[in-house]
Amino acid sequence: MAYVAVKGGQKAIQESIKRIKYERFKNGGILKLKNIESGMRGLIDQVMSEASLYDEELAAIAVKQSEGNPEEVVFLLRAFRSTLPRKHYSRIIESETMEIERRISASFKDIPGGQILGTSYDYTHRLIDFNIAVEEKDSRKIKKWVEKYNKVAVDINYDTKSIRFPKVIDYLREEGIMINYEINNDEPKDVTKESLKFPTKRSERLQILTRGQTGAVAALGYASLRGFGSVHPTVGELRVGLLPIYIDSPIESSKEDDDSYYIGSIRVTEVESIIPTTIKNKDGTREERLEVGYGICYGQNESKAIAMSILDRCLEMKEDSPTHDEEFVLYHIDSVEASGFISHLKLPHYVTFQSKLDSVRKTRKEK
Repeated sequence: MAYVAVKGGQKAIQESIKRIKYERFKNGGILKLKNIESGMRGLIDQVMSEASLYDEELAAIAVKQSEGNPEEVVFLLRAFRSTLPRKHYSRIIESETMEIERRISASFKDIPGGQILGTSYDYTHRLIDFNIAVEEKDSRKIKKWVEKYNKVAVDINYDTKSIRFPKVIDYLREEGIMINYEINNDEPKDVTKESLKFPTKRSERLQILTRGQTGAVAALGYASLRGFGSVHPTVGELRVGLLPIYIDSPIESSKEDDDSYYIGSIRVTEVESIIPTTIKNKDGTREERLEVGYGICYGQNESKAIAMSILDRCLEMKEDSPTHDEEFVLYHIDSVEASGFISHLKLPHYVTFQSKLDSVRKTRKEK
């Protein structure tokens, strides 16, 4: 509170808030929420992941309020999320049930069911399309094109609900070249309710990574690839699709498998990266095997999910490189924590700076 206790500060703050509103309205255009949802899909997906709140409409409202500033959007969504009661816990989601929209592998050319390119900018020319600036004039043509595309999809019986495939790495497990671990059924800690303590568990790390600022996660994943870490994987499988969510029956006496309720689906990006490793057998011999790095986040956010899978494996390994230091990684990828601490430098530090200034002047006089 001491930061805003400046004489005349309250009135100045109110005028600053009015100025925000003016900047949003001064050009005469008011964004519609449905336009933000449909036209800013990438931004919506990014901020939902970083905020740990899957709600496209709320994300669109926050984008509009913050004028598209991702840090402000995430701050607004997390603040709102903290007010929500937790009424239910979903059942464990098996990602094999994903309704596939996109599925590729960089490890194998031919995978069971084939590679599904789906929606991606990977295959486009990175050139500005100036026709977009005037496409409002062709709104009728665009509507007809969408209707025609939908009709073609129906004619070829394209139904995402029927497109479900096993995991690529399952075939490597069957071959015995993947390292297998016992299933851990311990209840994961909730990083939004409990303070982080080191060393962390993998469930905590995965939560923080999926909530991490997209650019920060990508940057540290890239750092590992460049040698500031020892993980350089191959993408075994990247999936984008819808995961169905079920909750138990609210009636305590009815908890059987059949007594569950489908409450909706969430679109996610899931990545399983393959990392070569060497293990030491009991007889002292060494053997080449494969490990897996895992990444998952809301929406279609492929670079983040891949980088997350790199950092997941980095943090499982204890080495001296920065990307293997869990405190360094986990404390510095949170957008709200980072932007909040940096932004506080803009607030008045009059007393502390005057103290430093007096010290500098005193030493100069003495000299």
